[in-house]
Amino acid sequence: MNPFGHEVVRLGTRGSRLALRQADEVMSRLAAANPGVEIQRVIVKTIGDKILDTPLSKIGDKGLFTKELDIALHREKIDLAVHSLKDLPTLLPDDLTVGAVLEREAPNDALISASRKRLMDLHAGARIGTSSLRRRSQLLALRPDVTIVDLRGNVPTRLERAEKGEFDAIVLALAGLTRLGFASRITEVLAPDKVLPAVGQGAIAVQHRVGDARVTAMTAALDHRPTRLAVSAERGLLRRLEGGCQVPIGALARVEGKKIVLDGIVADLDGAPLYRARLEGDAITESTAAAIGAALAETLLGMGAREILDRIFASTRSVPVPSPGGGGEDE
Repeated sequence: MNPFGHEVVRLGTRGSRLALRQADEVMSRLAAANPGVEIQRVIVKTIGDKILDTPLSKIGDKGLFTKELDIALHREKIDLAVHSLKDLPTLLPDDLTVGAVLEREAPNDALISASRKRLMDLHAGARIGTSSLRRRSQLLALRPDVTIVDLRGNVPTRLERAEKGEFDAIVLALAGLTRLGFASRITEVLAPDKVLPAVGQGAIAVQHRVGDARVTAMTAALDHRPTRLAVSAERGLLRRLEGGCQVPIGALARVEGKKIVLDGIVADLDGAPLYRARLEGDAITESTAAAIGAALAETLLGMGAREILDRIFASTRSVPVPSPGGGGEDE
């Protein structure tokens, strides 16, 4: 409560254009569900925003885009934080919780090519930009003759570099492109049977302190149960595989009535071998959904994924964090 007698909620977000767009969506929904509450936006710069000259897979911090927001919550500088759910580590601090998961946008990846050529039509040796090992692996599984080039920066910057011809194509999240109004730039939406998305891709999470009854009540109306169950299954798989967003692991779950169908992959960095499996089961609660994810992870490990992951973890050890630079994001 502020001195003027009305409630104030401080909403923390990263400062990238996409993060602000997602924060605005949450603010709009919060305002609609809680008339009379003043929502103040607080911008927090994260490690991932400051480091632009190092591949994300080399930084070695699973909280690249979330840690500073966690700290702001711990210190009560903000009341809730808005995240791209795929950025959230699978193990959260004990005193923080995800109060709401908004209904998911399309989770696919999308290819943007200045020549308007689709993935399978690009010439041999074509340069494809992405900072994601997951995308790299699956693209090379489909097109082992292309060259994958690391690409960092926010979405508009990446699009500009592609338009200038620095790359023959780039791959970004469809949800981010849609939210920013860049859907017309998309050459091809990559179907999940070709490229499985990152765990939680396309979903927005609202995080707050455990036991904060006021914020818990305010965010409840934003929660979309089918999306929460789907991402719980995906995060269960990722947790069992001990992976982060910069490991070549993909997963996508869909809710069909009381059942969840979950697809998952683990691939080597060059696309071969690539292990893919599917599992379905009843998922009434988050814990049962997560259990389906863990069970599918065991299947993948038994197929050979453990050897791939051990090799990748050994080859992508973290490097010293360089001095802060400008903003950035991994979408």
